[in-house]
Amino acid sequence: MDPRLAEILAEVKARRGRVLALTGAGISAESGIPTFRGKEGFWVVGSRNYMPQEMATLEMFERNPAEVWRWYLYRFGVCLRAEPNEGHRALVALDRALGERFHLVTQNIDGLHLRAGASRERTYCIHGDAAYVRCADECTLDLVAMPDMGVRDGETPFTAADRRTLSCPRCGGWLRPHVLWFDEYYDEHWYKMQSALRAADRADLVLVVGTSGATNLPSQIGDIAWRRAIAMVDVNPEDNPFAARARSMARGFAARGSASEQLPAIVSALC
Repeated sequence: MDPRLAEILAEVKARRGRVLALTGAGISAESGIPTFRGKEGFWVVGSRNYMPQEMATLEMFERNPAEVWRWYLYRFGVCLRAEPNEGHRALVALDRALGERFHLVTQNIDGLHLRAGASRERTYCIHGDAAYVRCADECTLDLVAMPDMGVRDGETPFTAADRRTLSCPRCGGWLRPHVLWFDEYYDEHWYKMQSALRAADRADLVLVVGTSGATNLPSQIGDIAWRRAIAMVDVNPEDNPFAARARSMARGFAARGSASEQLPAIVSALC
């Protein structure tokens, strides 16, 4: 381990500091889940090729809910086939070692952190969770477990039986994926926005894993770390805005490499 990184981690450990882990698509890419903005995110409807930023919207769902669901059923199938990797397991070890001094903010909807054993009460899925659905018309503000609809491929048609399965049991309208769409906003009830920001306000170390901070709430967490001058460690195979920010901070470090490569040693140093 780089001596500078070891020094930062040793200081956090000695102070019994609070750690906030912020994870993105990079940690799940090691489990075989394509990044959302990669070529696998595109979807063909008729003769048109849609980008993820078009498919993953409330506007598209209201216009063509069956096609949006067909896309998500395929993507959810990819998540179901994936398994947690060493990066996920390392963060679970940190969760168990630090207890209330650890929180996890993840942009990933795949559920791999929770399937690896992460504490549900300290894991904030700020972009939603593929394990749940909810009424699109919000006749209730409760989440419902995602029905078991099997593993789909990109050619599986959407059927009348699928429509019945994805009907709200209370009002009969559409159920929707419990995900944050591009034309929607973070909030506390569905996406734990305030909980994530509070965790950042209390953290002594922000451990960034596999994300560039391209979305708003992760960027806000980076801003909080910067203003508070706390420790920040970025883990990513490639350079990114979080890495640049970490390098500019007095207690920052950019660790080049994958989560599976870097996290076990980092976690060991913190425990």
